[in-house]
Amino acid sequence: MPDLALRTLGGAVIWTNDDLFAEAQNLIKTPSAEYQPATFGHKGQVYDGWETRRRREDGVDQAIIRLGVPGIIYGVVVDTSWFVGNYPPYVSVEAAAVQGIPTTNQLIEETEWTTIVDRTEVNGDTLNPFRVDSMERFTHVRLSIYPDGGVARFRVHGRGTPDPQFLSYGHFDLAALENGGMITACSNMFYGSPNNLLMPGRARTMGEGWETSRRRDSGNDWVQIKLAGESTVGLAELDTSYFLGNAPGSAMIRGRDGENGEWFELLPRTALQPDTRHRFLVDVDRPLTEARMDIFPDGGMARLRLYGQLTDDARAKIVDRWHHGERAQPPA
Repeated sequence: MPDLALRTLGGAVIWTNDDLFAEAQNLIKTPSAEYQPATFGHKGQVYDGWETRRRREDGVDQAIIRLGVPGIIYGVVVDTSWFVGNYPPYVSVEAAAVQGIPTTNQLIEETEWTTIVDRTEVNGDTLNPFRVDSMERFTHVRLSIYPDGGVARFRVHGRGTPDPQFLSYGHFDLAALENGGMITACSNMFYGSPNNLLMPGRARTMGEGWETSRRRDSGNDWVQIKLAGESTVGLAELDTSYFLGNAPGSAMIRGRDGENGEWFELLPRTALQPDTRHRFLVDVDRPLTEARMDIFPDGGMARLRLYGQLTDDARAKIVDRWHHGERAQPPA
C-alpha cells in the first residue's frame, strides 16, 4: 500500500525535540537510506536518517509527521537501516486527526493522540514492520524513540481518505492517491512501483514512474486501480514523459463496477508515443469502481489520470468514511 507520509505526496516532519546528528526530514524521503563509511561532518558520522544526541537523563525523543495524504493506516515501518550501535531499543507510534492546518503548539499542547503501536522493542539495521488495526482516519503521526538514537526511514502505509468537501467541484482525478485511489494488482514492477502512476504532479525523471521488465513472451503487462468510489470517467491521461526507448507501444483501459463485475472498455487499444502526455476523451456513461490499464507489450509510464465524477451513492459513502472511518480489505 502507498506510503502516506512521503515528502513527494506532501508529507512533512513539522516538529522534533532533537535532531542534532541527522535531521528528522530524512525520515520521509522516498529512496531507501544510503550509507558511506567514514564520512564525517562537523557533528560526526553523516547518516541518511534521523539521529538524536545521547541522552544523559530520563526522557524520550519524538518527531511529528503531517501525512501528505490523510487516511486510514494499515501498518507502519520503522526502518533502522545502517544504525547499528546507535539505534533506539524501543519505539512507539501515535496518531491524531486534526481539522484544518494546526500549528505546532496546537499539536503538542492541545491534540488528543491515539496509540497505534505500543512501546515495542526494535532491532538495529532492520525494517521493523508493525500492523495497525485502527479504523480511524488520521492526519498526523508521532514517532517516539526510547531513549534516543537513530531511525533511517519511517513509512506509514494506508489508503487516502479525502475530505469530501473538496470532491464537490466538478471533475477530479478519481485514481489519485490523494483522492483515495489505490493500486490493487499489477503484473510487474521490476524497475518502478505502480504507486508512482497515481502520485501528484508531473514526474521529473524516468525513475518517478512505473516500469516493467522486458517481456520475452506473447503476453502484456497491466495494472489495476481501485478508484475513489463509484464514478463515471470522462477523460483519461496516459503520460509517458521521460520514457524514450522503453515506452509501451500501445495501451487500453477497461473498467468494472464491483470486484465481480464484468469488465467493459473505456479506451480501446491505442498507439502511444514516447515521452508524451496523451489525453483521451472517454464517451462511456457506465459507472465503475475499478479500472485496469493494459500496456503492450511492456515498458514504462509516468502517470495515469482518470478524471470524472462520483455517483451520489459514492459521495455519501465517502462522507461516512470521513466521519466514521472504514477498514477495507487491503490488497494482497
